[in-house]
Amino acid sequence: MLFQPAGLTCHDKERATPGFTLFAPIHTETAKIINMEGGTVQQWDLERGGVNLCRLLDNGNLIISELSEDGPIIPAGKGGLLREYDWDGNIVWEHHDPNQHHDFRRLPNGNTVYIAWNQLDDETAKKVKGGMPGTEYEYGDGGIFEDVLREVDPDGNIVWEWHTSDLDMNKYEICPLCRRHEWAHANTCSVLPNGDIMVSYRVLNLLIIVDRQTGKVKWEHHDNDLGHQHDCHMLDNGNVLVFCNGFHGGPKFFSTILEFDAETRETIWDYQAHPSLSFYSPHISGMQRLSSGNTLICEGGKGCLFEVTPEGETVWEFVNDIFGPNPLHGRMNWVFRATRYAPDDPRLKGRL
Repeated sequence: MLFQPAGLTCHDKERATPGFTLFAPIHTETAKIINMEGGTVQQWDLERGGVNLCRLLDNGNLIISELSEDGPIIPAGKGGLLREYDWDGNIVWEHHDPNQHHDFRRLPNGNTVYIAWNQLDDETAKKVKGGMPGTEYEYGDGGIFEDVLREVDPDGNIVWEWHTSDLDMNKYEICPLCRRHEWAHANTCSVLPNGDIMVSYRVLNLLIIVDRQTGKVKWEHHDNDLGHQHDCHMLDNGNVLVFCNGFHGGPKFFSTILEFDAETRETIWDYQAHPSLSFYSPHISGMQRLSSGNTLICEGGKGCLFEVTPEGETVWEFVNDIFGPNPLHGRMNWVFRATRYAPDDPRLKGRL
């Protein structure tokens, strides 16, 4: 392919779900909201690039992960600075944790929960199974880093933690094609209505729910068909929606969106493209079930945001036209995730 289109490439006004779409191109200093025609209606100029996962808070402010210079030099998902910007681009809150990476959520009580790295002691590290031998010492001071769920109050005080090493380390092995420096590459921490937290572990092909009160794992789904998944969350109907990247395992070497029953594990709905390889992002990415029943998909590795009907028909598509420098892959238009907000969303009231 010599040319990849950018900007708005499809808009079926009759079937697409009206709204405004928020995203932040990876490794750029930009977060933006676009309308259904692909025009920018709000933009924040950031101080630093990074993975740049972002959301709107209930007050309409932007919360986003930016890159800090300190902490482990692990390239996949590193953040380190959680910042809240008002609509005029002023920083009104920030939390610095050089170990923060990937996902975070603002809680109803005003606290913030996020994923962080923590280096395992030598004895615990010996329990980690699987992965590529000899890849334990590639980053930081060497050794293996676990994932931690960490909750902080508005002043940055840690009020709760949960360690991935609390899992049965004999039960789950790192994918044999993955490096051993992480146990186990968490990329999602989705807070459920009751306060429990759903976590996605990419290199284990594992989803779990951690009981917020007891710290016990109350639900798990381990399946290589997840293909090193991203962005698991529970829908209002109780089903689980997840982006199956189709990387390193399983019968599918292309991406799919999977909705399944959390109890029976039965597939309720899925999306894959035809031809199948035309939809493929081996990393990052996510999706959102919209009020219309359509699904907004972020095919992150191509910077492609598109909306499909329950029948799998594309009714809206936008390709990110902002490219940022990636230290490993050159200039990329990657997008970690995107979120659609309805025109009458209270977070946008009086602004758009």
